[in-house]
Amino acid sequence: MPELPEVETVKRTLTELVVGKTIKEVEVLWPKIIKKPDDAKIFQEMLQGQTIAGINRRGKFLIFQLDDYALVSHLRMEGRYGLHQKGEERTKHTHVIFHFEDGTELWYQDVRKFGTMHLFLKGEEETATPLLGLGVEPFSEQFQQNILRLAFEKTQRKVKVVLLDQKAVVGLGNIYVDEALFRSGIHPERLASSITDEEIIILHQKIRETLQEAVDMGGSSVKSYVNGQGDMGMFQQRLDVYGRKSLPCNVCGTEILKTVVGGRGTHFCPSCQK
Repeated sequence: MPELPEVETVKRTLTELVVGKTIKEVEVLWPKIIKKPDDAKIFQEMLQGQTIAGINRRGKFLIFQLDDYALVSHLRMEGRYGLHQKGEERTKHTHVIFHFEDGTELWYQDVRKFGTMHLFLKGEEETATPLLGLGVEPFSEQFQQNILRLAFEKTQRKVKVVLLDQKAVVGLGNIYVDEALFRSGIHPERLASSITDEEIIILHQKIRETLQEAVDMGGSSVKSYVNGQGDMGMFQQRLDVYGRKSLPCNVCGTEILKTVVGGRGTHFCPSCQK
């Protein structure tokens, strides 16, 4: 699933490609992707004539800011957007097409069809699911060490599970939680309540550092991820533990192990992360 760095990269590339374009019509070839309104035909009608004024990101969600509406899109496992010319042959995984007045088309493609789209009146998107209740942005001023301290101190959950919960900090997923914990020297199965104030200071710093490095390199293309221009990310070349089961640790040479934490495959170094 694309995480904050990947979604941020998609946001930036799409901003270059489609901001200022006006929607002539929309084709919905797989209606289940449209979650709000519950009728895909109404979704299509609402978007006719709307101009894309900007694109924002909230955690792992893209928000297309239109004249009158906010379109909240989640890519889930393998969703992707791409700009195409009218008349190009569509792939079988193309499920939503935004036709622009200039003849170009924005295709939403999704092999697994897990992606979602919610259309709100502008300004109402933060008051309802899926954005309602999301935690702070890691790059915002609101992301202070006390955010982690409050999330950790009154729970019996493991630290990785808490970090994956979007109610405390948004945008972190399997890749970047594993990487940030490794850089912090914290075992992913530690009880969150056992993390010390000194460790929280380090973890807070490493979360930001890891995410910023990944954004700077266009995200991680560990599976099918590409940005809005079809380019791969490059941060996978810097991964220390994620996807490196049985390989030697880049720091100490110990074999990287893989386990399951909170139902998610989890990579760690048993020497660097006691």
